[in-house]
Order: sequence, then C-alpha cells, then structure tokens
Amino acid sequence: MSKFKTYLDETANELFHKVSWPTWSELQGSAIVVAIASIIIALIVFAMDFTFNKGMEAIYNLF
Repeated sequence: MSKFKTYLDETANELFHKVSWPTWSELQGSAIVVAIASIIIALIVFAMDFTFNKGMEAIYNLF
C-alpha cells in the first residue's frame, strides 16, 4: 500500500506543480482552431463521398 500512496502523492505533485496549464484565452484559441479544422475535414470527406457516389451512379447507369 505504501507504493500506491507514494505513486498518488507523486502524481498529484506533478499535476499541481510541474504542469504548465494553458490560459483561458489559449484554450479558446485552440478550441476555435480545432472546430475550424473539423469543419474543413468534414467538408472534404463530404465532397469525396458525394463525388464517389455520383461516379458510381454513372458507372451503374451504363449497364
């Protein structure tokens, strides 16, 4: 049990004293970047899916 308590103490110490947490404005900026990147990736995937779907429909209509 002593090793477990030592582990918890060291982990808590590291979280509270050795980690540099971002500021609120940095978090907001990062969240905006992630949201914009997610929208762009979703639009790219949608365009690829739509194009592939239309291409396959054209191939199927040949037969």
